[in-house]
Amino acid sequence: MRILIVIPALGAVYGGPSKCVVELAQALGNLGITVDIVTTNANGSTNLDFPLQTWIAEKSYRVKYFPHWGLSDYKISLSLTRWLFQHVADYDLVHTNAIFSYSVLPAHWACQLHRVPYVMTPHGMLDPWALSYKAWKKHFYYTLFEKPALERASAIQMLASSEAQCAKPLNLQSPLVIVPNGIHRQDFETLPDPELFYQQFPDTRNKKLILFLGRVDPKKGLDLLAVAFAKVYAQFPQTHLVVAGQDNIGFLPTAQSYFAERGCLDAVTFTGMLTGSLKYAALAAASVYVAPSYSEGFSMSVLEGMASGLPCVITTGCNFPEAAMAQAAHVVNLDTEELANALIECLRHPQQAKEMGDRARQLIFEQYTWDQIALNLSKVYTSILKQEPIYG
Repeated sequence: MRILIVIPALGAVYGGPSKCVVELAQALGNLGITVDIVTTNANGSTNLDFPLQTWIAEKSYRVKYFPHWGLSDYKISLSLTRWLFQHVADYDLVHTNAIFSYSVLPAHWACQLHRVPYVMTPHGMLDPWALSYKAWKKHFYYTLFEKPALERASAIQMLASSEAQCAKPLNLQSPLVIVPNGIHRQDFETLPDPELFYQQFPDTRNKKLILFLGRVDPKKGLDLLAVAFAKVYAQFPQTHLVVAGQDNIGFLPTAQSYFAERGCLDAVTFTGMLTGSLKYAALAAASVYVAPSYSEGFSMSVLEGMASGLPCVITTGCNFPEAAMAQAAHVVNLDTEELANALIECLRHPQQAKEMGDRARQLIFEQYTWDQIALNLSKVYTSILKQEPIYG
């Protein structure tokens, strides 16, 4: 089976979608599937430093980068467009990632021209909050480009049952298949010494750390978190909030102002994006993980917090109701009072919080590893190619 994965960019600044595509490609390749990725060299305000328009061999897949020019978030690449029309027919199936980005549109058009089946993964962008954000621009683009592509897809990959439920009012004719993101179990079996994190950020030493791990972006709910954390900090002055994430759009001053207005900015450390051992050390140093998002596809960082055995407080916008059903996380509404109360509960009852973290770790290790996810997705691919009913 030859699979082509198309994504607008793989730069680390784009967070979860870029990370999960790479890790999925590796896991699919480990199953003996031939996997190629094509993408642009975009990386926020810079470009990735890779050879362009040549295959780069990774562990179990290949990737080819194309030059682009930026128009808002659309990442237009004429060379990638040409390549797709010339080479899509070389593959059994194409899997595109993202909507509202020009880079993937030519893949859909080329697939339709050459009669190659394709799967689309919107990564949460069909969620009502995501569709309403900058709605004036998205409505035209969705009607003209995205809806026709979605209607012709062999399947649309939803990352969570709640994401699929939110997409139903759109009345899409293509089958929705639920296949979530995952983690590599070996990355979380033994976390590094938290001292590595304390040395880098000494203000966090000897504090009860609440960790937010995600982009500094309006949809991540930092305005909600500021109100909730101020209430937590008033009761637990030894707490310290770590906001670990990249600011791609210049939102950091606004985010900092939320905490300043609540009088708790001195108890917040903005670290920027953490990667590698430093990120895992932050997870090891934390006492509680929090994700106050308005909208997610299926958050990679939530999986990482749970796989680290942390008690997690997440919102319904994180699209992970299964965590609540397994009593593996506090899943709260988009409400500052509920958010604050759940954080306080974790801090006030550390033994119960630890037990919840243990359940979270077990749930992720049993059901959300990339090996299992790749196997499930490969079955979807096979069903499409055999023109059989799709189950997922």
